[in-house]
Amino acid sequence: MNNFFKNKNKRALLEDIRKESFYKNFKRMEEIEKKEANFKPIPEFLDNKLINYLKSKGIDSLYSHQYDAINKINNDENVVVVTPTASGKTMCYNLPVFNELLKEKGSRALYLFPTKALSQDQLSEIQDINDSLEEVIKCYTFDGDTPSQVRKIVKEAGDIVVTNPDMLHQGILPNHTKWVNLFESLKYVVIDEMHQYKGVFGSHVANVLRRLKRITEFYGTDIQFIFTSATIANPVELAEKLTGEDVSLVRENGAPSRKKYFMVYDPPVIDENIGIRRSSLKEAVRIAKFLLKYDLKGIVFLRSRIKVELFLSYMRKYAKKLRIPLKKIASYRGGYLPGERRKIERKLKNDEISLIASTNALELGIDIGSLNFSITVGYPGSISSVWQQAGRAGRQDNEAFSLFVCTAAPIDQYIAKNPKFLFEETVEKGIIDPNNHYILTSHLKCAAFELNFKGDETFGLPETQEILKFMEEENVVKYKNGKWYWTDDVYPAQDISLRSAAMDNFVIVDKTDDKHQVIGEVDFFSASTTIYEKAIYLHRGTQYEVQKLDWENRKAYVKEVQVNYYTDAETKVDIKILDKIDSRKDFIEYGEINATTIPTIYKKIKFFTHENLGWGEIKLPEIEMNTTSVWFNIDEKLIDEMKISKNVFGMVLGGLAYLLRNLIPLYVMCDVNDIKVISKIKDPNFDAPTLYIYDNYPGGIGLSEKMLEDYSTVLNDAYDYIKQCECKEGCPSCIGPVEVSANSVSASNINLKKKVKNVLEYLIFKALV
Repeated sequence: MNNFFKNKNKRALLEDIRKESFYKNFKRMEEIEKKEANFKPIPEFLDNKLINYLKSKGIDSLYSHQYDAINKINNDENVVVVTPTASGKTMCYNLPVFNELLKEKGSRALYLFPTKALSQDQLSEIQDINDSLEEVIKCYTFDGDTPSQVRKIVKEAGDIVVTNPDMLHQGILPNHTKWVNLFESLKYVVIDEMHQYKGVFGSHVANVLRRLKRITEFYGTDIQFIFTSATIANPVELAEKLTGEDVSLVRENGAPSRKKYFMVYDPPVIDENIGIRRSSLKEAVRIAKFLLKYDLKGIVFLRSRIKVELFLSYMRKYAKKLRIPLKKIASYRGGYLPGERRKIERKLKNDEISLIASTNALELGIDIGSLNFSITVGYPGSISSVWQQAGRAGRQDNEAFSLFVCTAAPIDQYIAKNPKFLFEETVEKGIIDPNNHYILTSHLKCAAFELNFKGDETFGLPETQEILKFMEEENVVKYKNGKWYWTDDVYPAQDISLRSAAMDNFVIVDKTDDKHQVIGEVDFFSASTTIYEKAIYLHRGTQYEVQKLDWENRKAYVKEVQVNYYTDAETKVDIKILDKIDSRKDFIEYGEINATTIPTIYKKIKFFTHENLGWGEIKLPEIEMNTTSVWFNIDEKLIDEMKISKNVFGMVLGGLAYLLRNLIPLYVMCDVNDIKVISKIKDPNFDAPTLYIYDNYPGGIGLSEKMLEDYSTVLNDAYDYIKQCECKEGCPSCIGPVEVSANSVSASNINLKKKVKNVLEYLIFKALV
């Protein structure tokens, strides 16, 4: 590893970067100071073999958070450890787990990781400890890549079983009788990267853990949970919702950190009228070229496989000029064979790669060696992910540069104009709803398949017995002698995806080169707006065009294409309020709604510029969904006060809906597609203008409910953001592309942007009085 940051070259770089033409586009350059370690002694109750292992690694004391976590675990507490990347969280669970396995012969542990790659990486760390012990502790991974001949060994002899939630859901729990040795002796369940378990996925995993607890109780074991997580606003709340147990928090980080320079970069505007900016990808190429001139090693995170490969091709063109061998510029993404991924990981650890372009596949705790810089291109979905990716550089004793390159997306532009948002106390919350009716009922079927239900037993909800009676009418369970028995021939877990709230999913069939290969699935409620005929469907960054949608058989046939646009469906949504549950002030209410969605047309939107390249008609049936929503009631007098027509006011509300939909994910850890924001110029429920924010999942998962707590912050931040946007009348980065019909007045005369600000001022005033 070079010693760049230990000599005068660092000063040269900082001076030279100020001379570059792109320097003026840095919106913030934050110097994060070096932090000294806070040590505590190794607990005396640890087995001598583990203490000797630590000493062999030159470790004679622990970081304070490791010490605190290990002691809490030793006191039989469930624990969640929330500290930054590269702070040694792995030791927080490995030491107590190995200590238990050495002390209590026959004890077992189950490790859950969100990805197979992370499972493989963590297994090597476990094996490192194992190799130093005189006793053999059997550690195995159990996932889709595990050979059939190894699976029997894992079931019978695995002391530590490393797997993922999907495999636990579909492969282990339904076959618990083949895992008797594990469940009869299971002591610890380790759940790494807890912040990944949010939204629908987290709601499903909470029910998988309910099933796990039910099975371990059947086998007479009392399990203890150990979580690790990146920084989020509500770690204890999320951990307790996932497990239904009390959880203790460890968050005072005792690990040292080197000095780091974190920069926020915003590509320059090239068309002020419509707010078009230079390509964020090409700007990232410019910055990476500059940094490589100084013999630095780095990683660039991009949002899709296509962008990863495009970035790679650009950088390899410049490699010769920089005198860097082509083999030292690499990429890492989904779609590579396991052997290819392992090879790239080894090269990274051995400093054989100068620059790696990756999707978020390398974001999590896989060991990739020491890097000098990281570049994140585009908001990766959460603030915690921004810091996870930044944490991939500057490990060990090296200082580092981390850059966040903004795209033209509203969230990115909000961060560009408010970079302090990245450095303040996080406002992101991991939100789940384990009691979502659709999700819970799905797992209740799985639980009934796994073990009979007693006549008074509950599973999450007090109404469990009523749900079982309904399931009896569907002929999947039968009540006899005080117990509920599974009677259906179907194996329920195989039909339940942990990433969808509905069971009736559509499968995506790739017909490229006559493959007829299933590559993915889309839930029933999203199908009409994502996989209509001629839609561009993105799967792992690859573009496919939908050739045919077989609605009756729930299949979409696609072919791979390369086009310069994506498709966006427009819908007509009718909303009926079913129940008002809560309210704030006199204009914000929360409750259950029925949303009927009818897709009407789709638009072809050009990448980067967001130009409308054309449109087509969608002919599909309407979809009904019951979900949860917050709604804002707006006085109709506001239209007269603003002196505009109802038609223009409808466009104003549409611009506000666009803005809110794109900013809300900053406050609730979710994707923009997880929520819907719908405006009504004259809502039939109130005979007045109304703005609905609802969960885009049947039954709701608690996302919109959080707006009852955060509405004032969101409205004020939206107002500040729109004031700072450089465009004149509105753009894709704030209120959306401004489209005015031919027989209307000009966009500049309407000035939608100013009028959206007027409505926000009205709502903020209402929130105050």
